[in-house]
Amino acid sequence: MAGITLDTGALIAIERRSERMWLIWRRAMFEKKRVTVPSVVVVEWWRGQRGPVSRLLDGVTVEPLAYDLARIAGEALVRTPGASVTDAVVMASAAQRGDVVYSADIDDLSRLAMCFLEVRVLAV
Repeated sequence: MAGITLDTGALIAIERRSERMWLIWRRAMFEKKRVTVPSVVVVEWWRGQRGPVSRLLDGVTVEPLAYDLARIAGEALVRTPGASVTDAVVMASAAQRGDVVYSADIDDLSRLAMCFLEVRVLAV
């Protein structure tokens, strides 16, 4: 069963209690889906998080940036001018598992999706 991968915008949406993202989050927890957050997303999102928000990552798998994942993301960057490193890592990460990616940045991730046909990108 495919899981979900969250980018920075999805974490911010959860943090801001977006109704749509909370529904997605609760459904994933209910269905016991694997929720993955690549470590580069944590770098972009963290910014001194404290209190309950900092516990958000307790219920997910934080994926380290391994060599193979970095290489695949780098190859996607070559084919997608203007894409960010974080977005490329998110898409490469999700592609490994056939995950759905939730993002607030649909345009950039959709361009990268051309390199990762097995990944669906949905808006938060």
